[in-house]
Amino acid sequence: MIGNPQPRQPTLPPRGGILQISHARAAIGRGRRDPWLLVAEGFHSRGGMDKANAALANYLVSHGVPVHLVAFSIDPEIGCKPGVTCTSTRIAGRWPSLERSHLARRGRAMALRLTSHSRNARVVVNGINCNWPDINWVHWLHQCWQPPALKAPLWFRLKHRLETSRAIHLEHTVFRSARLLVANSERTRRDLISLLGVSAERIHTIYLGTDSAWKALTPDRREAGRAWLGVPPGRPLVAFVGALGYDSRKGFDILWRAWVDLCALAEWDADLVVAGNGRALPDWRREAARSGLGGRVRFLGFTDRVFDVLAASDLLVSPARYESYGLNVQEALCCGVPAIVSAGAGVAERYSSDLSPMLLPNPEDACDLAARMLHWRRDMAGWRKRLEPTMQILRTYTWNDMASRIVNLAESSKAIERCQ
Repeated sequence: MIGNPQPRQPTLPPRGGILQISHARAAIGRGRRDPWLLVAEGFHSRGGMDKANAALANYLVSHGVPVHLVAFSIDPEIGCKPGVTCTSTRIAGRWPSLERSHLARRGRAMALRLTSHSRNARVVVNGINCNWPDINWVHWLHQCWQPPALKAPLWFRLKHRLETSRAIHLEHTVFRSARLLVANSERTRRDLISLLGVSAERIHTIYLGTDSAWKALTPDRREAGRAWLGVPPGRPLVAFVGALGYDSRKGFDILWRAWVDLCALAEWDADLVVAGNGRALPDWRREAARSGLGGRVRFLGFTDRVFDVLAASDLLVSPARYESYGLNVQEALCCGVPAIVSAGAGVAERYSSDLSPMLLPNPEDACDLAARMLHWRRDMAGWRKRLEPTMQILRTYTWNDMASRIVNLAESSKAIERCQ
């Protein structure tokens, strides 16, 4: 029982014209300090896309590049650095649709101002948050996730339908106008080509990096994490890290069906910890109590202690229906924690062939998921051993490596534009 908290080969260089990191550093260091504008929802450590955006901003600042940030939320540690200018687009009342429109307007206005003063300024936007014809860093495609039905109140279903329709329309316009697109996975690259008709030569795949703090777990870190969660000694712990929304994109409902079946088996002795917030969280807490499995699962809600959750865990499960990448899975792997993930997720491209049994061909198949989890439980030590080569490779590719590749791509494309 959980107590209360006190590509099938693991290679780094993806397809798409990645150049040497040293070239990017040289480009920045040649004395030019052309400004960069980054437009995104956030620059902080509380979300996957936000972490990546923050990493790029930090990299640019560390090399003396003037950086302008336009976002809903900016980590004060970034915003207070010399050379950083911040524009907040948060609106009182927190209406998401209005805030997104405000972000797009402020981002475009700042881009116009910056490029009028500096012809070599670079503008990086995330997806559809701002329509600007320079670099679009694509973390997500609404085109790929259109749930047929939502178990949600009528008002939410109508709102979701309208917002999704608008987002899909914007994707056709915004992505086709970008000079360069940076995809976070080959999955995203293929989707841009096949679903939106973006020309392949404009898309470059650059995987998300890794925080240097996400290292293989020590016994002390593991013990501290398990003590915080109140996990009994020797008790296996399975983790789910992700939002519990009405759309069920992260696939917790699939994991729950598998979990109910596994808990009916005498040999299944693991507990489940769920780290993530969302509108459906109260419903899942009630479902756990109703099913009589409240003692086998702990819902943490939002937590900034994901590292401690992974430190305490023996397995991460992420049966997402759509996942353009999957930073939670990558973080688990970097900690030496095996992860079962949908084969269609972008992060699955980083799995070696030895880890292929950890990939779900069909994330809707709860029976298959249960079988793979049981297979893992019968050889926990073996799966940790098989993970080691992939873990070592992922840990050597940092956020700075990722950011330097983006900068190198931008510098190279700008040089080509000057020659034309």
